[in-house]
Amino acid sequence: MKRIVSVSSGVAVLGLALAAAPAPQPISWNLNVESLETPATAQSAQPQLSVSARGVVLSWIERANGNATLKFAGSTPSGWSDARTVASGRDWFVNWADVPSVVRLKDGALVAHWLQKSGPGTYAYDVRLSHSTDDGRTWSSSFLPHHDRTPTEHGFASMFDAPGGGLGLVWLDGRAMTGGHEGHGDMSLRFASFTRDWKQTADAPLDIRVCECCPTTVAMTSDGPLVAYRDRSPTEVRDIYVTRLENGQWTEPRAIHADGWQVPACPVNGPALSARNRDVAAAWFTATGNQPKAFVAFSSDAGRTFGSPIRLDDEGTLGRVDVELLPDGSAAAAYVEFADKRASFRVRRIARDGTKSAPVTIAGIGGTRTSGLPRMALHGNALYFAWIDGPQVRTARGVVR
Repeated sequence: MKRIVSVSSGVAVLGLALAAAPAPQPISWNLNVESLETPATAQSAQPQLSVSARGVVLSWIERANGNATLKFAGSTPSGWSDARTVASGRDWFVNWADVPSVVRLKDGALVAHWLQKSGPGTYAYDVRLSHSTDDGRTWSSSFLPHHDRTPTEHGFASMFDAPGGGLGLVWLDGRAMTGGHEGHGDMSLRFASFTRDWKQTADAPLDIRVCECCPTTVAMTSDGPLVAYRDRSPTEVRDIYVTRLENGQWTEPRAIHADGWQVPACPVNGPALSARNRDVAAAWFTATGNQPKAFVAFSSDAGRTFGSPIRLDDEGTLGRVDVELLPDGSAAAAYVEFADKRASFRVRRIARDGTKSAPVTIAGIGGTRTSGLPRMALHGNALYFAWIDGPQVRTARGVVR
């Protein structure tokens, strides 16, 4: 809208004339992506990435002769270190969406989690934890963060450095559910913490009714940990909520944005968070009005409030988002674009004012179960990517300029 000033008979007259608003210009982004030789074998899947001051950790599962093995490798200047084994078993619960992880805590210890069957039921399995103090050469006996001993679902765990040291984690807990997802009762979100010498100090609910099988995520702000997950209201609205650990207590959960997505079943599509001091970026998927879309929103107060959502995809999406805050305050956001019956793993830069770079395609991917959850992580000025093709875990690295 443009203001026009005209003069008639010595009297200034103000009028308004409509002008077409200029289309927002794409922001520039120089991201040079190169493939990295994968440390995973040909029968590998369930990739996950985590970051510490020492670099990026890639973890995955290899399958052979009915056995599942959790392995990991660390980033090096030339690619990846040799793979090391965490644990293996024939009674693991392995699926495309609920993946294990290996994280390095601030004190240098490595912690791993995986899922292990606890009974004959389809959804009877536990979160198992193990730690290593010698860079993954040896690992402790596995142990549980939950102690209800019910043959129900425990999964979608996210681990992080607990304030003051030690391990914190959140997970989806089905102890109140009977008969699995088709039965009765509610899935809950729970929190546990351990000291540096692995004594458990907490096991508590954060939300007693959440979506049954959407991954969780945690980011560490300068004010403490921020957890995001998909909630489930009594009317089946399943929007993304956050809760913060503040003064030793978890805050009342609240929505990042009121999408109002009412869906009678779990979409298996969790959120992503990234934090830098008090700045936070959140990414998520929604399909309100049967229109699949992915969004990013920013916070400047450690996740207490978020700005307006910014559309991430161009034509449609399968979601499966990831996000990393960049040093200039913008974010790199990854997602699966779905258009013309084709899916591709993409990343683009998004600024707080809503401007976006052109998308960069990392790889074309297949169906939901065969492609799994593509992942992204930032260390220094390098973005690392992991996805499945073959089936085999593939990786790439892009330098952010």
